[in-house]
This record gives sequence, structure tokens and C-alpha cells, in this order.
Amino acid sequence: MKTAEYIAFTIDRLPKGYVFTYADFTTEVNQKEAVIKALNRMVASGKIAKLSKGKYYKPENTPFGNLQPNQAQVVKDLLEENGKITGYLTGYSIYNQLGLTTQVSNTIQIGKNQVRPNFKRERYTIAFVKQKNTITKENIPLLQLLDAIRYIKKIPDANVESSCKRFLAIIKNFTDKEINTLVRLALKYPPATRALLGALLEQLQQGNTTEPLFKSLNPITKYKLTGAAKALSTTEKWNIV
Repeated sequence: MKTAEYIAFTIDRLPKGYVFTYADFTTEVNQKEAVIKALNRMVASGKIAKLSKGKYYKPENTPFGNLQPNQAQVVKDLLEENGKITGYLTGYSIYNQLGLTTQVSNTIQIGKNQVRPNFKRERYTIAFVKQKNTITKENIPLLQLLDAIRYIKKIPDANVESSCKRFLAIIKNFTDKEINTLVRLALKYPPATRALLGALLEQLQQGNTTEPLFKSLNPITKYKLTGAAKALSTTEKWNIV
């Protein structure tokens, strides 16, 4: 099979919105220049689209034009390395998924142990949030929630009261194991995050799990979260004002 035919055949089998590079083909073909030329010809013909330098995707056509790939596809090279998870989506796209806001942003935020400067990729700004915990597939949903609690004041088109009510609705469905893991992960977050999580858990009658959080806080430090007291009756104990 010729290089161009092999590439066309492989791309036909990819799902729409899947992001790929020439490296996805070189293991089979091992002719980098021929692969790049074939891909660029397919871009020119409209069969595939270019996301950024060296990155292509199979567009999904709609009456409103071509759909961009989803955010996880756009940054998947930053979320995994040699099959190992090294990052996770956080921030604006996750606030939307968690039901904290209806707004959608052109900034894609990624939680990683090692952060790097922001950069542009097509219409997106890629930004990074430092994560001190080890990142695993199992704990990503909990880290995403803790990030939202940490940046509660920065959630667009939302206030502290409504966000606290949404956090309660989410955590209410957690298992005991998930709550214990949430508390353990929170110990590597800033004090205000630990205080708010403690207040949320006590509101849900999970006070027996909050001792590590309470002991980790300075008893004279106060945390300003205007509106939290409207959703939580536990703010005073946790010095949230």
C-alpha cells in the first residue's frame, strides 16, 4: 500500500475530532517527509484540518461549519506521556462540567506536578495549575473538585453561595472512601481550601472525617469567603467570614 493510501485508510478509521500527528503513522510507514506531504495534501483538500503546527484532526461537519476537537483532544499530549498520566483538565471547562457555571472559555487549564509558561494553541490559551499531589486516573475527579473549591472566587458567572450549594450536592453522593481520599488530597492545598472543605463536610454531617483538616489550620487565621455563611451553618468554626 502506498504511503498516501495507507494514511487515508488509517484516517478513515479514526473518530471525528481525533487529534493526531505524523508520528502516529511513522511506525508503520517510517517515511516522515512522505507522511507530512500526504497530510498537508489532505488539509488542502479539506479531508482533515490542521489544529496547530504538526497537529491535525478529522473535522466533524455541521450546518454551522466544522466543529473543533474537544479540549481533552486538543491537549492530550500534555495529559499523558508514554502511557502514564501526567496532567488533567481543570479550571473553566471543569467548572462547566460540574454545573458551577454555564460559561465556556477559550483558556484550557491543566493541572500538573511540573508547570510551564502559558502558550497559545490555535484559538486556545493553554495555562497550567500546580498540583502537589500525585496525579492518578482515580483521583482526577477529586482533584478537579478541590481545584474548584480552591478557586471558588474565580468561577465565572457564579457567586460563593451558589457554588457552595453545588459543592454540597456533588459531595453528598460521594462514598466514604472518596471522602477520606478527598480529605487526604486536600491537605496539600492552601489553608482556605482546607477550611472550606471542612465546613462543607460538616454541613453534610461528615464531621468525623474533618479532624485532619481542622488540625492543619492556624486557629487565628480567618478566610474571607463572602456568601459562604448563607449556604453553610458551619462557617464560624472554620473561621470563614
